[in-house]
Amino acid sequence: QVQLVESGGGLVQPGGSLRLSCAASGSIFRINAMGWYRQAPGKQRDLVAIVRSDGSTNYADSVKGRFTISRDNAKNTVYLQMNSLKPEDTAVYYCNAWGQRSSTSRYSDYWGQGTQVTVSS
Repeated sequence: QVQLVESGGGLVQPGGSLRLSCAASGSIFRINAMGWYRQAPGKQRDLVAIVRSDGSTNYADSVKGRFTISRDNAKNTVYLQMNSLKPEDTAVYYCNAWGQRSSTSRYSDYWGQGTQVTVSS
């Protein structure tokens, strides 16, 4: 089974930085895209950023210019560099992968358990 393991969350002061990592492991043939989502208390889970196999990216408007998503395809790992953090960035951040278990399998959506990011003085 595919597992996504996130790391790098924690408490940081406004204006600070964090780097989240998510490694996919298990039985997986190909990952087409990986991304990060976040969910604040009482809020919906929203897209933060995605990176596709061709390297193209998309970002939520709220994080453009501050966050950078990248991936290491050889390691099936996605990173989220978060700079100039704001209190409103506080949320549980979830890793997502869109991939195949084999060359003939359908694409499936996989999720990590989430990592807490708290931005506070």
